[in-house]
Amino acid sequence: MRTIALEPGSSLLDRLPGADGALSWVRHGDGLVGWGTAARLEVSGPDRFAAASRWWDGLTDAWAVDDDIGLPGCGPVAFGSFTFADDEHSSRSSLLVVPEVLVGRRDGTTWLTTVGSTPDATVKPAVVRGVHAPARLRYSSGQVPVTDWRQAVSEAVRRIRAGELAKVVLAYDLLATADDDIDVRFLLAGLARDYPSCWTFAVDGLVGATPELLVSRHGDQVLSRVLAGTTARGADPADDDARRVTLLGSAKEREEHRYAVESLTASLAPHCAALTVPDSPYVLDLLNVSHLASDVTGRLTDGATALELAGALHPSAAVGGTPTDVAVRVLRELETMDRGRYAGPVGWVDSRGDGEWGIALRCAQLDGRTARLFAGCGIVADSDPDAEVLETQTKFVPVRDALEGVGG
Repeated sequence: MRTIALEPGSSLLDRLPGADGALSWVRHGDGLVGWGTAARLEVSGPDRFAAASRWWDGLTDAWAVDDDIGLPGCGPVAFGSFTFADDEHSSRSSLLVVPEVLVGRRDGTTWLTTVGSTPDATVKPAVVRGVHAPARLRYSSGQVPVTDWRQAVSEAVRRIRAGELAKVVLAYDLLATADDDIDVRFLLAGLARDYPSCWTFAVDGLVGATPELLVSRHGDQVLSRVLAGTTARGADPADDDARRVTLLGSAKEREEHRYAVESLTASLAPHCAALTVPDSPYVLDLLNVSHLASDVTGRLTDGATALELAGALHPSAAVGGTPTDVAVRVLRELETMDRGRYAGPVGWVDSRGDGEWGIALRCAQLDGRTARLFAGCGIVADSDPDAEVLETQTKFVPVRDALEGVGG
């Protein structure tokens, strides 16, 4: 495996030579893209994170590496995507993929990593050919019809008010079908253009732009961005300002956010010293919604890799609920659908243990002509079922617009 410097050239996403096997983790133009498969692991069950970590440790020990750069993301890198649930009955497996070719960019430095005797054609900047928009998209209900999901929200509110739990996150899906196979590169380009501050990802057909960073680890520095509490963007700047004030002042939204932050810090504390937790959230504006956000930082003390930290933090209250074990049981009862890798960790890890893992939100699972879109809402005692239905429709917008070529 060899890593060398490259001239900056075209954008990372423009270097993807084909849709099959495209891998991505890009934000503000920096990040990683890859293609080809040098190694792959599929794993399932409660031990999936530990099994993946063991495989990765063994694999990196076997590489002969020539790295001229030495930045996080250079040398051996695995892209990964993990199922939300820990059972072995999901329609999707968790996986790690080591690409044959990887192009990375960080802080003005661009590099190329290749594995084995890679043909000369692949080490040159790739020229994208044949990227196309999906033809004649049609939408239909997913595994859960909207009327059933609304009823599930009502039942969740009833259980919360009865004291069974404090919060549960319920997910809902939507199917989009085209006349021909959907090109992952077209979807990535639209998401990266409209949501540059999000992490635009693609792993094994799971494609999205997540605003939520589960954990990053660079040396001994650890960061997690917690999002919980949402409002739609306003019609004009004055409306936007009013909505931000309302969001920050909402007891319901602040309660949902507090549960998520407490869940994250409780899981992160055993691995870190000097955790810094903000006293109150700030408002993070995206193109279509605004979120309550808190950035939690710490100094790593036990040497855990980014992959191991992702396993320790999943699932947080932001995607499961509070108490987590009760909430996960309740959401399985009420959702009546297979989330697959939606709301699971997605990102990358390198041979030093550095890496970045987000939560797979604002995403779709591509399968030929079909895209299965996902959205979820945090349900607490004051949640209104009709308002939560409207929130899911708002959260579908990023992927729908990218599929339809709307925006920009």
